[in-house]
Amino acid sequence: MNVVSQFLRPQRNDPGAAPPMSPTISVALCTHNGERFLEEQLRSILAQSVPPSEIVLADDASTDETVEIARRVMAGRPEVTLIVQRNPVALGVTANFESAIRRCTGDLIALCDQDDIWHPGRLARASREFDTRPELDLVFTNARLVDTRGESLDRTIFDVLEVRAADLAAVHAGAGFSVFIKRNIATGATMMFRRRLLDVALPFAPDWVHDEWLAMLAAATGQLEAIEEELIDYRQHDTNQIGVDYPTLRRKVMRALEPRHGRNARLARRSVQFRDRVESLDSRVTSPVRLAARTKAESETLRASLPSSRLRRVAPVLRAHRRGWYSTYASQGRLDMVRDLLQPHGD
Repeated sequence: MNVVSQFLRPQRNDPGAAPPMSPTISVALCTHNGERFLEEQLRSILAQSVPPSEIVLADDASTDETVEIARRVMAGRPEVTLIVQRNPVALGVTANFESAIRRCTGDLIALCDQDDIWHPGRLARASREFDTRPELDLVFTNARLVDTRGESLDRTIFDVLEVRAADLAAVHAGAGFSVFIKRNIATGATMMFRRRLLDVALPFAPDWVHDEWLAMLAAATGQLEAIEEELIDYRQHDTNQIGVDYPTLRRKVMRALEPRHGRNARLARRSVQFRDRVESLDSRVTSPVRLAARTKAESETLRASLPSSRLRRVAPVLRAHRRGWYSTYASQGRLDMVRDLLQPHGD
């Protein structure tokens, strides 16, 4: 059995089932000093062909006019409820998104950054996937990268993340876990998920970014889907809290040769946190997923504990390679094997 096939999940569509009622949609919008772009984003949400029932705005200690702009734009639109939460002390991106998500009441929850622009069919297209696939827990989409002025940068988020055709094929086939156990290919600003995902995802693990955690739990416990269409403009500018890194050859080489520092320790903590969450879910995860979570944690813990001497790393790295750990669990496969052998140890 290959890596992908062991994580295939059965499709549970029932062609004889009655059509579902239209679900309510919440938008979890997090802001921090977002007055520069927020109005354009809010107007793109209000222009959706399928509008949300509510926008939950969690503002992370802004010192500008962010909240006032939101209230002004939303005035006179009673069909969309605006709920504002103002944090007197900044929580940080992940904790702020968790607080916003907890306040959402919709059947479906769409994540939203303060500085992007949604295409008019963003919510309708994602909702259609949930309408026709009751087993689906989360969808994410492609996005067009734009600059400060909203001009195209002639690349997409899938380009920058180097999402391969094989990755998308696995996700489409119901084997997304085989992709996400190695690396995240989903961007939170494009995500929508069912409320029931929160039953397994809350509280968010401390070393994870909110969107990576939600996608991992969706892949581990149910189904997720990738929409290859570009449904938002993902803005790149000098004040992005979470942006994108362009995968140039120079950057890849520099990453391979930079000191190890705390990266591997953080990856090990993340894998242990994921393993512990999976273990706590009992029958809600399959045996292959549970075994993969354990092995991923063992693999990342080994990588984090490699000795400072490059020569002494050779034997444990080769053992991990023979076990298939790099090809199955490392984000860059054999390149991570080379990285583990060559990187200076750091402090």
